[in-house]
Amino acid sequence: MKYLLHSMLAIILFATMAAQAQKPAEVSKVWVSDLGNGTYQNPVLHADYSDPDAIRVGDDFYMIASSFDAIPGLPILHSKDLVNWKIIGHALKRQPPFEHFEKTQHGNGVWAPSIRYRNGEFYIYYPDPDFGIYITKAKSITGEWSSPRLVAGGKGLIDPCPLWDDDGKAYLAYAYAGSRAGIKSVLAVMPLSADGTRAMATGRIVYDGHELDPTIEGPKFYKRNGYYYLFAPAGGVSTGWQLALRSKNVFGPYERKVVMDQGNSIVNGPHQGAWVNTQKGDDWFIHFQDKDAYGRVVHLQPMKWINNWPVIGTDQDGDGTGEPVTVYKKPDIGKVYPIATPAESDDFNTIALGLQWQWQANPQPAWFFTDAGKGVLKLYSAKVPDETKNLWDVPNLLMQKFPAEEFMATAKINFKPNPKLENEQTGLVVMGRSYAQLSIKSKKDALYLVYGVCQNADKAKTENEKEIVKLKSGQLQLRVRVLKGAQCQFSYSEDGINFFNAGEVFQATAGQWIGAKLGLFSIRDTQTNDSGVAEYDWFKIEKLIP
Repeated sequence: MKYLLHSMLAIILFATMAAQAQKPAEVSKVWVSDLGNGTYQNPVLHADYSDPDAIRVGDDFYMIASSFDAIPGLPILHSKDLVNWKIIGHALKRQPPFEHFEKTQHGNGVWAPSIRYRNGEFYIYYPDPDFGIYITKAKSITGEWSSPRLVAGGKGLIDPCPLWDDDGKAYLAYAYAGSRAGIKSVLAVMPLSADGTRAMATGRIVYDGHELDPTIEGPKFYKRNGYYYLFAPAGGVSTGWQLALRSKNVFGPYERKVVMDQGNSIVNGPHQGAWVNTQKGDDWFIHFQDKDAYGRVVHLQPMKWINNWPVIGTDQDGDGTGEPVTVYKKPDIGKVYPIATPAESDDFNTIALGLQWQWQANPQPAWFFTDAGKGVLKLYSAKVPDETKNLWDVPNLLMQKFPAEEFMATAKINFKPNPKLENEQTGLVVMGRSYAQLSIKSKKDALYLVYGVCQNADKAKTENEKEIVKLKSGQLQLRVRVLKGAQCQFSYSEDGINFFNAGEVFQATAGQWIGAKLGLFSIRDTQTNDSGVAEYDWFKIEKLIP
């Protein structure tokens, strides 16, 4: 029966993604990289698409990113010009092992993945630091992806990237997670079967970064002009630099060069990403910058080759080490394409949830219904796990990434709790290691608006909840205004016009390896034979109102 439910949910999610792909694109109201005059501003994605990898197939660019325990996972983004991106799907509809990921697994799951295209198929390799390196494949980027298959099992194997050599032999570069493997700051290469689906032998360490490049990880594997290249970040996510290693032999020895660092720019720790080239042969590099509560946002840098070494960004002093650009001329791909941005708002008028939404664990079918007939998203209250101390470990949180430094999110709700129950609750949450929520809660006599803050939620601390007002009905608009520095002010409106602040300003915090997230929830604390329901008419991301 459980397998049947898993299969049914996978079919629903696939149909949802297919339907969503037909929705007309909406341009963000809060962050657009394309300046409309032939230039762009970084970041090209002001959202937490960490550890990006990208490829070009014909005239199309595709990017994937880490997703950890969020489901659907392995987001796939598409662009025609490397500047304008939109989400087109996910490669991972449920995360294996299924029962393991039915509980929240903060910081676990999908770490830095890689994507390649070979012989008419897309390949994604992704690591789970607790189980090993997986592969999933598809003939169409928006089609059905194969069930993940272990290429190499083992704890601590992370950040895989394949390379098919000129003779058809295949190899996989990877790193080690010290928390599981007991070692870090080294890169290794293992031989793969010709089809890339299984390890043929154990790996061999090819570079030790302990002395010069601590925490080296995230290798991307390329071959050019007879050299094997490992592009790899080192020095830590918020303070590090981008390395290139090269050798004439796949197993080394490898020469080392720092090819991009912060320099005089304001971009801290610029590193870990992908080399891509355009149809005209121009080279570019996509990487992330760690912005704490905003997550690891994505930048695009010009790149060129000098003496068979890459130089990324602009090299101000001619030493071969580039630094990030803030505004730059867009890639020349021979055409001008419309501005595009990832989905943010959702009107819930179709059977498809917006592709920006992710659950905090493998979802259950009874958590939600996209009621296209009524144009609402129905979130049924789900019982929180008995061991849960706060929302940190509640699996049925439906969330998305922060889309900009400043923005405003508003949700329209009609809450219909089960009249026989107390303490059913639904609302808006900003989630991180600490979180805040504004919600409607049912009590014996009425519905109440409550504001809750939980500092150090990841350490099982208790949420501090206070009652704001007794409500006239379950129809309400909830809002959070996010100011620079990730300062969050919640408010509410019973008439949709006048909003009143609720609670003190909350400082959003990062989660485990991710930025803060924003979303919806519907929960209860008791078992019942029928839950209440929260009907969400829409969810909007808009410019901040002063």
